[in-house]
Amino acid sequence: MPDLQPIVASLDEQIRERIPELQFAVKWKRPFYGLPDLGWIIEMAAYDVSVNVVFFGGADFDSQPPLGDTDRSRYVKVRTLEEARGSEIAGWIEQAARVQGWK
Repeated sequence: MPDLQPIVASLDEQIRERIPELQFAVKWKRPFYGLPDLGWIIEMAAYDVSVNVVFFGGADFDSQPPLGDTDRSRYVKVRTLEEARGSEIAGWIEQAARVQGWK
């Protein structure tokens, strides 16, 4: 089982750096990130072998995260620190700040 704490910390840092005026909440032991006008835009859920990053408006992205097919949410499973720091994740985080989330 991988140590997920560095992955969670890296993702959290990227989200906080890339999205100004970010709001933060914890529900069901999961962090939620949002913006006043767009609602909740990202959720992180750590499991045994991966951290799922859910983009509530992911269906509206130019390049959608690969998983999920109901409603507008899409997500990605992040298993390594290299994946967490990848340009694709960074791009999805930036797009999340521009599309309607979950209210």
